[in-house]
Amino acid sequence: MGNSLKAILAFVPSNKCQKYLLEDLEEMPVDKMVDLSGRQMRRLPLHICSFRELVKLYLSDNNLNHLPPELEQLQNLQILALDFNNFKALPLVVCTLKQLCILYLGNNKLCSLPLELRLLQNLKTLWIESNCLQYLPEVVCELSLLKTLHAGSNALRTLPPQLQCLQELRTIWLSGNLLSEFPPVLLDMPFLEVIDVDRNSIQFFPSLAHLSGLKLVIYDHNPCRNAPKVAKGVRRVGRWSEETPEPRKRSGAVIEITLDEKPLLPPATKSEPE
Repeated sequence: MGNSLKAILAFVPSNKCQKYLLEDLEEMPVDKMVDLSGRQMRRLPLHICSFRELVKLYLSDNNLNHLPPELEQLQNLQILALDFNNFKALPLVVCTLKQLCILYLGNNKLCSLPLELRLLQNLKTLWIESNCLQYLPEVVCELSLLKTLHAGSNALRTLPPQLQCLQELRTIWLSGNLLSEFPPVLLDMPFLEVIDVDRNSIQFFPSLAHLSGLKLVIYDHNPCRNAPKVAKGVRRVGRWSEETPEPRKRSGAVIEITLDEKPLLPPATKSEPE
């Protein structure tokens, strides 16, 4: 089906047209995954909400700005991809999906996150990059199992001190924000393994040598006068570092693929929850 035809049918609410967009997806797939990425959809076909055993739902790269309340029926959902859509606010129905482990919200128009997000206590990976966030919502600090936080390409100037409560957090990606100083709260998080503050406005780096869990710090493209001091064996990427390898990149942010991060592969091969 051509993209132009999909775009036209996306405006038509009839069941026949919506069924055409689903390409005759009548029964829940054996792998418990539905990928509707890039279908030019403006609303989620309600038929999908009847697949109550669904584990993965990919809705990336559409024209969605709301979700139906019937989505709450998908209580087994572990991965939900809503990136590259037109959401100005996170639909509250998403916060009822309490088994979610991975939530992709990047490349939308979000200026905040609802307090109800705290209900997602199984969440391990949160992607909120490329939105309109001027501050990191404090509700993120209540996601006690969070291991990976992607918050690059926003307008963040600082981080809340409550972030240190996330003792399971291992990687934090803050590339492309408006940080004028290295976030002090990160100095109190020795369990962090990866810190990315590439492409900010940081002029001076404090010593990071006391961060015992640190494995990689990315600080390139900052107007800094010094390189951050790190413990032996910690890899640095930036000015005056001993080595500047060429890691893979995604949307301008340096990425090392791990099990709970979004890979550079087609949606069908997106990462599994731990």
